[in-house]
Amino acid sequence: MLTKIIKRGHRKPSKPDDPTDSKPDPQPTTSSPNPMEPLPLFQNVAVSDRASLFLRKLQLCSFLCDFSNPSKCAREIELKRQTLLELVDFIDSSGSHKLLTPQLQEDFIRMVSVNLFRCLPPASDSADLGDDDEPYQEPSWPHLQIVYELLLRYIASSETDAKLAKRFIDHIFVLRLMELFDSEDPRERDYLKTLLHRIYGKFMVHRPFIRKAMNNVFYRFIFETQRHCGIGELLEILGSIINGFALPMKEEHKLFLVRALIPLHKPKGFWAYHHQLAYCIIQFVDKDYHLAELVIRGLLKYWPVTNCQKEVLFLAELEEVLEATPASEFQRCMLPLFRQIGRCLTSAHFQVAQQALYLWNSEHVVNLIAQNRNVILPLLFDALEKNTQGHWNQGIHDLTANVRKIFQEMDSELFKECQEQYLEKVTRARVLEEQRELTWKKIEAVAATAGAEDMVLVN
Repeated sequence: MLTKIIKRGHRKPSKPDDPTDSKPDPQPTTSSPNPMEPLPLFQNVAVSDRASLFLRKLQLCSFLCDFSNPSKCAREIELKRQTLLELVDFIDSSGSHKLLTPQLQEDFIRMVSVNLFRCLPPASDSADLGDDDEPYQEPSWPHLQIVYELLLRYIASSETDAKLAKRFIDHIFVLRLMELFDSEDPRERDYLKTLLHRIYGKFMVHRPFIRKAMNNVFYRFIFETQRHCGIGELLEILGSIINGFALPMKEEHKLFLVRALIPLHKPKGFWAYHHQLAYCIIQFVDKDYHLAELVIRGLLKYWPVTNCQKEVLFLAELEEVLEATPASEFQRCMLPLFRQIGRCLTSAHFQVAQQALYLWNSEHVVNLIAQNRNVILPLLFDALEKNTQGHWNQGIHDLTANVRKIFQEMDSELFKECQEQYLEKVTRARVLEEQRELTWKKIEAVAATAGAEDMVLVN
């Protein structure tokens, strides 16, 4: 028995069924010692040879140059740059697309992918803080810019067949393109913005995927990292997409507003993309005014408590939303809305109070307030009186006086009634304060007459 166990332990391993299984994984092919040699110009070769020359130029441009030490490979960098420029001229030339077979187009997209898709460097602190004084510049931009231009002209060309091109510009390509929006170089993000917008317009089959991918970028930014360089550019693309939404609006788009756009007011870097976000929000309200209440309540949900500069931006956006809000939607949310506006009116930060008072410069907002003055004026009267009596900024005094005048001309009887109620409230508060002071004086007198032995000392 022991002998059998020993024999089994020394059993030879079985031979593989396929001898190729034991071979190591194939390694990427290495380039020749001097792969980058100048190639002839397109106009110097016969038309029948231009397709093969185009392929050779694509292969040359697929080699990545080392920009960490440009002087070391200056010749290769310049040669590749000139070749890329030749490819741009070739794509622009009339009849060039007839020579681009499906295989050549696939090779072209492969060359673009090799050059564009790369690991981005870690985000710097200046990018996180939004420091635009000295924006980061990608070292390989002399080549990247021309590759982006090549891809843009290929997509924008009327001769490019979308049905054929979608085989190469697929979901994976689009997703990797969107990952580059996190680049710190604003020049690259600008090209990406134009490219993604062109892809969205040309390839209708990719539209739902692009919107879903945008959702995922926003979700990760809001709930995980709160760091992304391209949120503003993505929102700029989204603004034109929302403008093309058909009515009645799909439930998918409304969910996107609730789950992504409104929560984008929360991150600390909100000010960097506020303009683009506000434009998207207004587009939704303009498309469907029934969304106005949803947007206003969303703004109130994420209203800043200690960040005054952010509060000023919220008030400016709120004014634009109210401009597009009908009376029926306004009435549904006016109570919590004007409670918040009342708190803004008495803010010690004069810009917050000023921006809140600017709401009365809008004729539409004043009309909405006038229709509901019986509810709104009692909510705001105390704040207006406090500003008149004690705000430190003279400009706020003047603006408050103008708003009081508007209310007085709007309904003098209601204004007088609110004034009387305010005076009664002030009188009651004064009486309570006097009673409190009197009570404390009695307590102090009793404590003074009490013996020392009855006193309790607290260290």
